[in-house]
Amino acid sequence: MDVKSKVIWVFLLLSSCLFVQQTVAQSDTGFVHIPKGEYWLGGRIHQLNPLRKVSTAGFDLAATELTNRLFEKFILATNYKTDAERFKNAMVFEPGLAEFKWLSDSTAYWRFPNGISRGGIENKMNHPVTCISYTDAEAYCKWAKVRLPSLDEWEIASRAGAKTTYFWGDNMDQIAEYANIWHGRDHLSPDLSDGYMYTAPVASFKPNAFGLYDMYGNVFEFCEGTLKTDPKNRRVVHARGGSWWCSNYACGFFNSLDVGRVNPRASFSNQGFRVLKNQTK
Repeated sequence: MDVKSKVIWVFLLLSSCLFVQQTVAQSDTGFVHIPKGEYWLGGRIHQLNPLRKVSTAGFDLAATELTNRLFEKFILATNYKTDAERFKNAMVFEPGLAEFKWLSDSTAYWRFPNGISRGGIENKMNHPVTCISYTDAEAYCKWAKVRLPSLDEWEIASRAGAKTTYFWGDNMDQIAEYANIWHGRDHLSPDLSDGYMYTAPVASFKPNAFGLYDMYGNVFEFCEGTLKTDPKNRRVVHARGGSWWCSNYACGFFNSLDVGRVNPRASFSNQGFRVLKNQTK
């Protein structure tokens, strides 16, 4: 084989591998069964999430976060209007903002999760749906006859049997293999070091031992449940797993321990969800 033929052969091989990777990333991967049993959750020194043992009868959790493609089916079937569309209060991000600062954009909603000026989802139907509220997620679940996981169910699934901060151990040195996060030291400049500045297609990174993708990073995932520290005079809801915006220097919630909270009507471009299949009797 001459040099030119070798170059062509290598190019075709690399192109084939890339095609396979993209095909996997673009598929909605169904449900994964989480086995019945006892599981350790929480951490010894974590105030919101103390160490404890819980039991589960087993459940079926979506292998990926819900995609724009599946959410669009819901919208087309019901003509549902999301909170961001009705209240025009969505919060979006663009590089250059100080840490923990977000922009209010009245044009943003799930089809334009970072506002119309920053482009839509036409070529991102296999990305997780974002810029929706907890109320919107509940509306989808009611229509699809599924539900959100509880805080404990999400953590059981996230850990995949591990007792450590991450499902591979206590150090975050492998996070780039499993999660779409912000790798930059701050948010002043774009971060494309893992190929994505905002969301990534679902299943673009390695799954955990249960076969679940993006349990860390990509988008925060809404869960059902309350914490003892929740305010008594107003309702808050919780989300877990961190997002594409989270970094080791700001909002490092891409782990199995931390629990975030937000207003049930708030819509951010790093919020999404995955669903749990209802038990059949």
